Order: sequence, then C-alpha cells, then structure tokens
Amino acid sequence: MSRIFGKVCQNGYVVRDIEAAMQHWITVMGVGPWFYIEDVKTDWFTHRGKPSDVKMSIALANSGDLQIELIQQRNDAPSMYREFLDAGREGLQHMSYWTEDYQSLYDSALKRGYTVGHEGQIGGEKGRFAYFDTEAHPGTVIEISDISGAKGRTFAHIAKVARDWDGSDPVRKIR
Repeated sequence: MSRIFGKVCQNGYVVRDIEAAMQHWITVMGVGPWFYIEDVKTDWFTHRGKPSDVKMSIALANSGDLQIELIQQRNDAPSMYREFLDAGREGLQHMSYWTEDYQSLYDSALKRGYTVGHEGQIGGEKGRFAYFDTEAHPGTVIEISDISGAKGRTFAHIAKVARDWDGSDPVRKIR
C-alpha cells in the first residue's frame, strides 16, 4: 500500500509481441481471459508535454485482484513505452493506481514534485491517465488512472470474468 497513491491495482508490461505475451500468460501462468484491443484510440496523448500520435495495442486480464496489462507500441511516436523499449528493456514498466477522484490525485502528485512523463485520455474526460517519471530502476513508473467512468466498469467486468474463467475463449477482442 502506498501512503501517497493507495493500493497497486495493475502491473503494466511493455512487450514487443503482444500475441506471444498473451499466450505466455495463458499457458504458463494460467491467467486469462485476455480482453484485447488491437488498435487503441486515444482522445489525446502527450509525451513530456508535447502531443504524440502513439499507436498501441493493449490486453487486460486479472490475476486475483491485480490487473495485468500488456502494451505493444505499434509505431515510433514518442512515449515512455518507446523509451523503455529503446533502452533495451521489455517487461514490467509500471504500476497503476486507480482513483475515482483523478484530478485531486493528479494535483497532489504534482504538488509533491512528481513530473508527468506521458499522459492521455481514452473514452472521454473520465478516461484520463498519467504516467509519472519515477523510474529509478526498470518497472517503477507510477501510473494513475481515472476509473470513475466507463473504464472503471470495464475493469470491474474483466475482474469478474477472470474469477470464474474456465480456460475457454482465452483471448476476447474488443473493438
């Protein structure tokens, strides 16, 4: 439990091959089903304060209460994902904390001296997310994510489905 951000709700892995990564989690780890969005549409996205046209695929599944996110960037646009890959890394890149009071947590982080590495929005104003530049070693980037809207309901559905998953239909595409 973070005294600043609360409990970790998601571990995010940046991968070079999302399909292979999902198969690993399914067959080796027994985690699924995966909810896969091949072409994520952001409302807006900035990297270090400048607009970036990042293209990415994501897959989401739960292992107990912890959501696992796989991210494959599909272009060379500036992002913290690209920086991570360009540094020769692949794997755990961030831990995400979820909130229904996004602006307060965001403002609090900035007041504490955190700086935004990249941020964006998916699915309207209640779909904001920010990654703070906190990586002292690989895997320690902090993300905060607004779950007060549709994203929160989607995340709850993914967790519910995972609890009773029998191994069938392991990859479910979301359009």
